[in-house]
Amino acid sequence: MSAPSVTPPAAAAAEGELLRPDAGDNMPGPTHSQSRFQVDLVAEAAAAVEDKSPSSEASTTVPSSEMETPGAVPEDPGTSGEEAKGRFRVVNFADPSEAGSPVSPDTAPAEGVRNGDTVMSESSLHSSTGGQHHYHYDTHTNTYYLRTFGHNTIDAVPNIDFYRQTAAPLGEKLIRPTLSELHDELDKEPFEDGFANGDELTPAEEAATKEALESKGVVKFGWIKGVLVRCMLNIWGVMLFIRMSWIVGEAGIALSCLIVAMATVVTTITGLSTSAIATNGFVRGGGAYYLISRSLGPEFGGSIGLIFAFANAVAVAMYVVGFAETVVELLAGFDALMTDELNDIRIIGTITVILLLGISVAGMEWEAKAQIFLLFVLITAIFNYFIGTFIPVKSKESVGFFGYDGSIMWENMGPNFRGETFFSVFAIFFPAATGILAGANISGDLADPQLAIPKGTLLAILITGIVYLGVAVSTGSCIVRDASGNMNDTVSSQFMANCTDASCKFGFDFSACKSDKDGCRYGLQNDFQVMSMVSGFGPIITAGIFSATLSSALASLVSAPKVFQALCKDNIYPSLTLFAKGYGKNNEPLRGYILTFVIALAFILIAELNIIAPIISNFFLASYALINFSVFHASLANSPGWRPSFKYYNMWVSLAGAVLCCVVMFVINWWAALFTNVIVLGLYIYVSYKKPDVNWGSSTQALTYHQALTHTLHLSGVEDHIKNFRPQCLVMTGYPNSRPALLDLVHSFTKNVGLMICGHVRTGYRRPNFKDLATEQSRYQRWLLKNETKAFYTPVFAEDMRQGSQFLLQAAGLGRLRPNTLVMGFKNDWRDGDMMNVEMYMSIIHDAFDFQYGAVILRLKEGLDVSHIHGQDDLLSSQEKSSGMKDVIVSIDTSKDSDGDSSKPSSKATSLQNSPATQKDDDDDGKTPTQPLLKKDKKNMTVPLNVCDQRLLEASQQFQKKQGKGTVDVWWLFDDGGLTLLIPYLLTNKKRWKDCKIRVFIGGKINRIDHDRRAMATLLSKFRIDFSDITVLGDINTKPKKEHVAAFEELIEPYRLKEDDMEQEAAEHLKNSEPWRITDNELELYRAKTNRQIRLNELLKEHSSTANLIVISLPLARKGAVSSALYMAWLEVLSKELPPILLVRGNHQSVLTFYS
Repeated sequence: MSAPSVTPPAAAAAEGELLRPDAGDNMPGPTHSQSRFQVDLVAEAAAAVEDKSPSSEASTTVPSSEMETPGAVPEDPGTSGEEAKGRFRVVNFADPSEAGSPVSPDTAPAEGVRNGDTVMSESSLHSSTGGQHHYHYDTHTNTYYLRTFGHNTIDAVPNIDFYRQTAAPLGEKLIRPTLSELHDELDKEPFEDGFANGDELTPAEEAATKEALESKGVVKFGWIKGVLVRCMLNIWGVMLFIRMSWIVGEAGIALSCLIVAMATVVTTITGLSTSAIATNGFVRGGGAYYLISRSLGPEFGGSIGLIFAFANAVAVAMYVVGFAETVVELLAGFDALMTDELNDIRIIGTITVILLLGISVAGMEWEAKAQIFLLFVLITAIFNYFIGTFIPVKSKESVGFFGYDGSIMWENMGPNFRGETFFSVFAIFFPAATGILAGANISGDLADPQLAIPKGTLLAILITGIVYLGVAVSTGSCIVRDASGNMNDTVSSQFMANCTDASCKFGFDFSACKSDKDGCRYGLQNDFQVMSMVSGFGPIITAGIFSATLSSALASLVSAPKVFQALCKDNIYPSLTLFAKGYGKNNEPLRGYILTFVIALAFILIAELNIIAPIISNFFLASYALINFSVFHASLANSPGWRPSFKYYNMWVSLAGAVLCCVVMFVINWWAALFTNVIVLGLYIYVSYKKPDVNWGSSTQALTYHQALTHTLHLSGVEDHIKNFRPQCLVMTGYPNSRPALLDLVHSFTKNVGLMICGHVRTGYRRPNFKDLATEQSRYQRWLLKNETKAFYTPVFAEDMRQGSQFLLQAAGLGRLRPNTLVMGFKNDWRDGDMMNVEMYMSIIHDAFDFQYGAVILRLKEGLDVSHIHGQDDLLSSQEKSSGMKDVIVSIDTSKDSDGDSSKPSSKATSLQNSPATQKDDDDDGKTPTQPLLKKDKKNMTVPLNVCDQRLLEASQQFQKKQGKGTVDVWWLFDDGGLTLLIPYLLTNKKRWKDCKIRVFIGGKINRIDHDRRAMATLLSKFRIDFSDITVLGDINTKPKKEHVAAFEELIEPYRLKEDDMEQEAAEHLKNSEPWRITDNELELYRAKTNRQIRLNELLKEHSSTANLIVISLPLARKGAVSSALYMAWLEVLSKELPPILLVRGNHQSVLTFYS
């Protein structure tokens, strides 16, 4: 059943032999009797590394003989002889019931072949391990393949390493087989050396792997040392020892507990939100910045990251100055000042911050040890205080400490504000509750951030909240508000009845100092050192104050550079990338430390932090507000990617937390809150303007999609109304940059008004490459966005132009966001090349009307298609170009609206390169050069454009610039529902066209010109459309000039059937084979319509030769009655030798209304 065991040295030797590319048939492996079920131990690589050299390529594979699948089925020897002749073989799985029966090698298995898996050879597929070369073998051939739980298939089982990012620090990124590798035909040539395509690591992957190997000695912290200790130290600040007793004196026990509870509610909600974000995927370094930026996007993340790092840097100065002030007070008590108080604070602060910098730069391990020592001191000081409250000392009674007593507690229960309010006291306390992100800020140094951040942060909030409440209750229960410190302020028995204070019970009366103008010196409201006085041993409280200030300073000194480094690594502010570099195994941001040190030192030297302190508190609160809002936003977006493992959060609670944070900001200091909001908004606008090239899958994207989907569905449930009609255009541009004039003009009247889809039909006889189509779709969509064109690019593969257009007409759009107007370029080269393409062009117009679309055709006398001009595709950004990109852009299928003008001197060349007949084979591939002429252009980069191309290029850009004072002439000859009038109106509302006036031309009778003009003026005024002039054409039915009629006859001569000059059967056969031909009967039947087009061209030249744009009703051709050659001749004579002309025909449903 299983193979004989092999000793480890033998195994290593066997693998070394196996890995020789030329091992061939001599490679060791299982014999016929051994199981061929072999396990690829990708997941067990770590175990293999212990016994083998890390540098060995074989370190992630072990011989099959060492590792067998339990219960494996032995191979039927008969199946091993069956091998297909090609680059694949069918591997059959033996029936267990016949496992023991001997079968001749020549016996063909009946059932096995049908149920076998196809195994690809060494030459066809790349390894799913993305960088580790796995050579697998069987007993007969040198076919290498990967195995998945015993099946000889390259399909990979689920593996965590497939889901890692490229620079994953916790393991190597593996690449699963692509769908193409599993699904495509075996049409690729074998690769050399037996290496599968894609096995070689890219430079980025090599760097990531190297960094992962180097980081094995990195110091990582658990939840206690990494989060709990830091958060507790940061939350327990100087406030605990110096201000807590004063807060109780002002607000009383009840309101003090409410203040602590309110602050704890805000921090708890923020802690829950932080936990939710931190457990929604792997968290890297950067703390609050990382959490917010990955949730809300770079705009919010970038703005908060900068001010959060700055706030931490200034907080270092705040805490160090607090420490220095305490030291200076001690020195003053011993009369040991060096100079004066202010300069002593600066000197001691500078020395302290240098020492703290030294501890931080020494490494995170040293910093963590210092934090634990400081926590020990702090906890000792807290216990020292509580022990002191239970030890009543007679000498302390004069300063207000009498031990726990119900009357003192009751007296201190209510507030006694002296120049303060509830909110001002709350504003003083709240900064003591901040610091909950101290653990999250070093998220990159945590062993398991997803576990550590929720557990450590929430537990720290709970412990510190209980301690704050305990201190509030205990101080209020054993210390009176006012005391003189004078042992003689006792109350005699005869005055006992008049004494109502709680101190009277203990024989003291402090009413004398209360009435004194200087007030009492001791008691809760007068002495900040009350806790030191109460404690069992006073100096320990001083040590606790030192510990609280230094630990908070140290935590901030570490947090600021870490957050700043993460911000700089993301390159949101390109000028700050200097600070992204890290040093050593822990990737320490030494440059960030220096910057933080400089900022802190600057503020220490100022030594006046009363103004900056509320701004810092507001900066922290802004971060908390955005963390809470991130959770609400992500939950609202309902993205499938939002699935935090921490479940104890609620989107509405998070929203309430965000609102509370904003309220608290204004409670603490309204001008600082305004200043913070202005700074955040300014940075947000800057980052939004710069548009950093990052995509983090933020909830902003998810919510945008969610809203778009919801609104689209909601829109679909509402019937269309005339008032809300918008021209939603399907524009047959080909590649978007091949017909700039068409793109620009349509964009002018659809921008911010209606939908615009750039349709592109790719035809050809070759097999369509759908992967290339998807790649080009995303590339040209980016091009449209970069050029600020609000449109969608939709390419399709089809057998011919008409089929592709039908696909687009039927399927383009979504719900109500569907095109209703087809826009095409005029086929300038309709007389050159294959006339069946003209038939197809005409059929597309018919199809548009059949689908109830309006139709619009743009004609420029110079032409539209600039794809053959070398260098026009430089509009594509360099990073979007690939090798052969010029050819991709050049290979435009011009069968729908080619623009080679036959009047050009180079008409033969134009005819050749624009003729669909010569391009049809090549233009669908997107990789092969299609026009040899272009290769000359590529070699001669400096060859100037010929006159025709120069004119074409200039004409193609005419709609990109502002149109000066001029006219848009609307020839509204036939009522199509109003589209002919609506498009010019929308155009002239845009900035580029606002200086152009609308002139309206209509047909009429000579004897009713005034009446017709007034009727049209009334209609236009009811439509509320401004116009400068209305011209009634009374001579529209006058016969055209003879020379123009003769020119038309000459134009259509090559396309006439002339059935009168041939046999009827021959004529019918010719008409069937060439349906575009014009019959004599048809020509006679539509003689009047033909003359009208010729006459209209004369009138257009007479009235509108100087117009910026002409918009005229598109003549209709009845299906089956008018041949394509005659129709194209009508359009030709109607629109020739004129300014840009737009031929418009709506679908004859009203698009304008004068009802409200």
